[in-house]
Amino acid sequence: MADMAFLLLIFFIVTTHISTDKGLAGRLPPPVQEDQTIENIEVNKRNVLMVFINEDNLLTVNDKQTDVRRLKEKVKEFVANVNDDPDMPEKTVEDVPFFGEYPTMKKHIISLQNDRKTKYQAYISVQNELIAAYRELRDELAMKKFGTSFANLDEERQKAIRKIYPQNISETEPKKEGGSE
Repeated sequence: MADMAFLLLIFFIVTTHISTDKGLAGRLPPPVQEDQTIENIEVNKRNVLMVFINEDNLLTVNDKQTDVRRLKEKVKEFVANVNDDPDMPEKTVEDVPFFGEYPTMKKHIISLQNDRKTKYQAYISVQNELIAAYRELRDELAMKKFGTSFANLDEERQKAIRKIYPQNISETEPKKEGGSE
């Protein structure tokens, strides 16, 4: 009887699939080479959307307090810059496969920073809203151009839409407690 129980235990161990958490999808920048010089790149202020979560988990966007539920719409408005607002990101006309000469939003940057005391859930909520904004922009363009969602497109069409709406989120080192550097 003990042998049968042992064999059943082995069978279940071998055939059971244990799911693993995947975590957040993100790419780290490559490590800085010893001989590499660090250059300061000038970025036009209109191309940057500053998103900050303070120690009380309050969200500010360009120094204006905002509710996290409104963040997605603010990001979409900023990235798309539908009305060519001079206070929003510059558009660059490029040759995009399937679109021809088309304005791309490659110059925009979403700068995300948080305080060291920010709760993890607040940080994740902001991350989710930022990613959702890009997802919706890409879906809207895919529906308009190809009549289907972004996820249903082949890799080449997805790449073309990513060229128009690249996901430019820059995370800076958290501020020390109390907002002092």
